[in-house]
Amino acid sequence: MQIWVDADACPAEVKSLLFKAAKRTEIKVTLVANQPLSVPRSNFIGSLLVLPGLNVADQRIVELAQPGDLVITADIPLAAQVVDKGAQALNPRGALYTEANIGERLALRDLMDDLRGEGQITGGPAGFNAKDRQEFANQLDRWLTKARNSSSK
Repeated sequence: MQIWVDADACPAEVKSLLFKAAKRTEIKVTLVANQPLSVPRSNFIGSLLVLPGLNVADQRIVELAQPGDLVITADIPLAAQVVDKGAQALNPRGALYTEANIGERLALRDLMDDLRGEGQITGGPAGFNAKDRQEFANQLDRWLTKARNSSSK
C-alpha cells in the first residue's frame, strides 16, 4: 500500500500533510513530477522525476499504482485511470474518487470543459484555502485508518 502524488500542481500544504502522515504511519509517499522536487529525508518519502511532456507524470503514476494504493491528484482523467486499476484517488481539496463516483465526476468534468470551451464559463476554481486543507486532511486520515486496519488483518 502506497501513496502516489501527482506533484506538479499539488499545493505545498497538501505535500506537508502527506510528509507528516508518511513519517507517522510509515506508509510510503512518492511524489511524481517532471521537475526536481525537494522532499524531506525519510525512508517513507521519495520522489520520481519523469521526462517533460504532456501527461508523462500521469502515465507513470498509472503504470505504478496498484490496487489499494492512493493517488493524490486534481486530474479527474488520471483519477479515473487509477480507480480502474483498483486504487483510489484523492483530490487535494478532499474529494475522494472511487468506483462508485468516478463516472459522474468524469462526466461533470467533461461538461464543464465543454462550457469553458464555448465561453459560457470563465475562470477557474477558487484558490486553495483552510477549508480545503481540512477536508483533505480528514479524507486522508480516513484512508490511512482503513489502510492500517486492512493491513493488520
